[in-house]
This record gives sequence, C-alpha cells and structure tokens, in this order.
Amino acid sequence: MNFDPKTLDELARRLAESVPPGLSAMREELEQNFRSVLQSGLSRLDLVTRQEFEVQSGVLRRTRERLDQLEERLRRLEPGA
Repeated sequence: MNFDPKTLDELARRLAESVPPGLSAMREELEQNFRSVLQSGLSRLDLVTRQEFEVQSGVLRRTRERLDQLEERLRRLEPGA
C-alpha cells in the first residue's frame, strides 16, 4: 500500500515544527529524517486500502449468511430435530 506523499510531508513538517527552539537550526534535516523514518515504518506495515477492506467485509458477510443458511438446513435434516 502506498501512502500519499503530501500526507507524509505534512506529518514530517508537523513533527519538525514540534522540535524545541534550540534545535530549530536543524529543522530541515530533522524533517527529512522524519519523512524517511515514517516512509520506512509505514511501508513495513501490512495494511490494505479502505476499498479492499470493504470488499473483504462483504465477502465475509455473505459467507457468514450462507453458513447460517446451511447450518439451519442441516439442523432441519438431522434426525430428532
């Protein structure tokens, strides 16, 4: 999953702005480092898009409905039910 570079840039900028005033001379370098660390860390996560999540949720919901139907059918067919 790729992340929007603008979002990463914005987050890196915010992190750099939160650096104490004594380190403000290093702000640009810190911002670059933050961006690099964020990109590296996020790329290692096993994430899916919202669309992929919604599709799989739908598949799971339909599978669960079908399973419930089959369980009910089996219950009606079992002796003594």
